[in-house]
Amino acid sequence: MISRTLDLGGPLHYQDFGGTGPTMVLVHGLGGSHLNWMMVGERLARRARVLVPDLAGFGRTPLAGRSASVSANQALLDRFIQAVSPSEPVILMGNSMGGALSVMQAARQPQRVSGLVLVNPAQPRAQDTRLERAVLTMFALYAIPGVGEYFVKRRVARFGPEKLARGMLQLCCRDLSRFPEEVVKAHVEFARERHERMPWGNEAFVEAARSLVFLLMRKKQFREMEKAIRVPTLLVQGSEDRLVPVANSRELARVRPDWTYVEWAGVGHTPMMECPDVFLETVERWLEGAGRTAAEVGAKVSRAS
Repeated sequence: MISRTLDLGGPLHYQDFGGTGPTMVLVHGLGGSHLNWMMVGERLARRARVLVPDLAGFGRTPLAGRSASVSANQALLDRFIQAVSPSEPVILMGNSMGGALSVMQAARQPQRVSGLVLVNPAQPRAQDTRLERAVLTMFALYAIPGVGEYFVKRRVARFGPEKLARGMLQLCCRDLSRFPEEVVKAHVEFARERHERMPWGNEAFVEAARSLVFLLMRKKQFREMEKAIRVPTLLVQGSEDRLVPVANSRELARVRPDWTYVEWAGVGHTPMMECPDVFLETVERWLEGAGRTAAEVGAKVSRAS
């Protein structure tokens, strides 16, 4: 894993896991970074060239005068794809907010995407979805100008980076023991680094969260993007996800029955960290089936359109 930086209207940091074959770009979620893929990147690189960018305002990519909204980061993701794979489309793998960004990219720039792996993707709420009150309250606060900034600032001052990092992981999975110790340690150490050296982190988080809330409130428009996707897609979901309830992905699977849908019992929001072996086995099976043709079929469709 090599750390690299591109200049895309400001520095963009990404991790290069190497590998040969089709380019695979892994996109983290809200509050995440390249570290979210640390347990799976190396093994995926046996089948593809694997690159893991930090979005603007997250990981080691500064805002540098840029916006951290989902629309701005989708545009930045598009520029990244053009820079690292100028002649061939890529397979996009996105978790949570990164899943929503991957949907946006595939719908808006179909010629640059050959396949999708959506991992507990952020998406509009299903009719029978009930979010936990604490989670619903938290995102409602993020959505209010001024209040969201104050709320995050107070939490940082009260708990500090280590408790916040552990709390974020626990929100993703109720039982921290489900995460390998090296994952917990890496996220805690990186939270300290961001707290000490990256003062723009809180601003970016709130801006991204607020824009994500408003994006997903427009269910009809978002569904139109999902329906417009014409590349092989794997949708995976943990049944115990507190942030993206399983009912959401079940509804999406009914909207797109042509997609491959896999659901794991007892798994939370970040299966690539909670159960990396099971996650990798699922992705590898898909890559040997529908995903094997993703680059070839996606490229043909894109060039014909």
